[in-house]
Amino acid sequence: MTKLSVNINKIATLRNARGGNVPDLLKVAADIQQFGAHGITIHPRPDERHIRYEDARSLKAVVYTEYNIEGNPERSFVDLVLQIKPTQVTLVPDAISALTSNAGWDTVQHQSFLKEVIQEFQRNNIRTSIFVDPNSKMIDGAKATGTDRIELYTEAFAHQYSLGNPSGISPYILAAEHANALHLGINAGHDLSLDNIEFFQQNIPGLLEVSIGHALIAEALYLGLDNVVNMYLQKLK
Repeated sequence: MTKLSVNINKIATLRNARGGNVPDLLKVAADIQQFGAHGITIHPRPDERHIRYEDARSLKAVVYTEYNIEGNPERSFVDLVLQIKPTQVTLVPDAISALTSNAGWDTVQHQSFLKEVIQEFQRNNIRTSIFVDPNSKMIDGAKATGTDRIELYTEAFAHQYSLGNPSGISPYILAAEHANALHLGINAGHDLSLDNIEFFQQNIPGLLEVSIGHALIAEALYLGLDNVVNMYLQKLK
């Protein structure tokens, strides 16, 4: 089945809004794994407005499934990842001021930079993934960097699906087929939810992993975290 990695940024946002340690980020990460999730994802940003760098270090002792750290590979982020040595690092081209991820990499323009960063991570036995739009040229560029996987940026699909346009998945099917032909692993994330995840997973060949945060945490407010994690697992079978 496709693996579920739960992004816990929103838990950190809630904690930081009040100060103190409620909710306890480390306990939530431990509980999510106990509920059946295959991994934990975090996306620390330079301003530490949700996940703090110290959270990233502390989680290393808690995450016994897959630990995925996302972020823009500026030097402080690279140093953090090399210190922690998670299972996977996902490179995302976020501007410092970005509210959330809003574009994939131009893997042609930034190919030399990405290749250098990826080689550094791979020398430390960290699996690498590049956040990309469903575009064959960008996937070709990703392949040239030596990355292990790509993560398809799924906002456009999710938006079209919410409008009743399931054909919005077509570019993602083509992108996945192209990535499979190049022997690139495929992850996906952004605005995936209980409403659209089953349709997406059933139509994307070779989908290894999805990273879901905002929707999953919002759904858990009504349905409960344990219940929601297991609802996703059922849909990803």
